[in-house]
Amino acid sequence: MVDSWERARSILAGADIPPGRLAQLRPLSGGTYNTVEELRLTDGVRYVLKVAPNTPGLRHERRLLVAEAEFYRGAEQAGVPAPRVIAHDVEREVLLMTACPGDPWDDSLPPVERPPLRTELARQVARLHRVTGTAFGYPSGALGPLTADWRTAFAGMLDAVLDDAREYRARLPRPVDEVARAVRRAYGALDAVTVPRLVHFDLWQGNILLDRSAREPRIGGLIDGERMFWGDPLADFVSLALLGDIRKDEAFLAGYREAGGRTEFDRGALLRLALYRAYLYLIMLTEVVPRGLENEEWRQERVAPELVAALDEIEDLAASSAA
Repeated sequence: MVDSWERARSILAGADIPPGRLAQLRPLSGGTYNTVEELRLTDGVRYVLKVAPNTPGLRHERRLLVAEAEFYRGAEQAGVPAPRVIAHDVEREVLLMTACPGDPWDDSLPPVERPPLRTELARQVARLHRVTGTAFGYPSGALGPLTADWRTAFAGMLDAVLDDAREYRARLPRPVDEVARAVRRAYGALDAVTVPRLVHFDLWQGNILLDRSAREPRIGGLIDGERMFWGDPLADFVSLALLGDIRKDEAFLAGYREAGGRTEFDRGALLRLALYRAYLYLIMLTEVVPRGLENEEWRQERVAPELVAALDEIEDLAASSAA
């Protein structure tokens, strides 16, 4: 059994932080994959230690902490509040980072405070999307090297999760091969994306910290960047409106435009957005098997219909263009 204190002291020592300064260690909940712990030093400084699991996962989930470190470096470049990397041991698959102020955004936020925060969040996301990479795909190399074009990269990402669904016999609302045929009808729309941009791809409310220490709450940090890839910024709109429609979030879209982001939803953009919805919802329906998650029925009730809706939209849009 792993001694968490011994591991934490070892990581601190590797980061040139005296291990004897470790005063408190507590596990952090909310994640569904990595082990996450808060380290508090004798001077009150807090760090977060993330450790990859030694358990089965989806194909794209190998070396996730490589992608997470990449995201935090990009966020620092963009001037967006997020953890800063203190130490990253690729071989041991551990990541030590600074702690951001605040707690995960939840439903306790009064409705009147939501619009300005969504606008602030949108400005930060638009700044993230200005950060560019050299090629497309997952920086971890889990699905192979980065590629020169987005269609090749994203088709590989979709093929990987479809293979996961077959291997784990995931409960999907349509047969895997039928899903594969449907999504391929939209691949041509991916060619419009020519610049690889920083995409978090997991910006649901639980990964957005709200700092309520002042009179008005602020965004304290964007966390859990382990799903990050270089690709189409439009893909971030899926988790930002999880199980919903970002086009209805006027406060977010206004802030995104103010910060220079593009929000045109033409036919090509709608096809790509439907593809990214299908990808995320496929992941959510498949990951319950290797992780043994207990909320599969909720996912069948809420996520499966959204996957069907995304596939139907792809088919409708593809048919209208062919008419």
